[in-house]
Amino acid sequence: MSKLRVESFTVSLDGFGAGPDQGIHNPLGVGGTSLHGWALGTRTFQKNVFGGDGGSTEGIDEEFAARGFRNFGAWILGRNMFGPVRGPWPDESWRGWWGENPVYHVPVFVLTNHARAPLVMEGGTTFYFVTEGITAALAQAREAADGKDVRLGGGVNVIQQYLHQRLIDEMHIAISPILLGAGERLFQGINLPALGYECTRHEHSPLATHVVLTRQ
Repeated sequence: MSKLRVESFTVSLDGFGAGPDQGIHNPLGVGGTSLHGWALGTRTFQKNVFGGDGGSTEGIDEEFAARGFRNFGAWILGRNMFGPVRGPWPDESWRGWWGENPVYHVPVFVLTNHARAPLVMEGGTTFYFVTEGITAALAQAREAADGKDVRLGGGVNVIQQYLHQRLIDEMHIAISPILLGAGERLFQGINLPALGYECTRHEHSPLATHVVLTRQ
């Protein structure tokens, strides 16, 4: 069976995966963008996220960035990762943060309490809006992935829901050497050892410490 994986999810030294006051002008919350300095200059992110010819950062940061785009056939996102609109959809004008050709290029399943028709984008991305909960989204994503892995993109609350159900097979967490002071703590109220997770790899660069947590 395909794995459910979290990749390149970055937290601050004080444990926050997003800053406070998330909104259209601060998609990752106040200060949240600074978490991802380790990734933004990598060849993988410059090519796959920004459409450039490649960045200059090599070594361990590039290695972990690259694995986040390897062997995925579908994604799962929380509603807040898709956009800033809350509550019932007023219309279908919001089409994501990424323009008409999003970075995914595979089916993406968005968790929401409010139904919406599938949104077909350029480059092979279609957003499906799932109202039946996290297990239904995972089942649909696995079927769409056709044997490849499913990437769980977040945000914090969505990852916590899947962790509590022991549905995540592997997590790559990057720890950025910054302090946010407030926001959403990734492991708030989570007992990872009790849920069967352990650290199976840890590496560091000047910009981040990378750890892999695996469900045993």
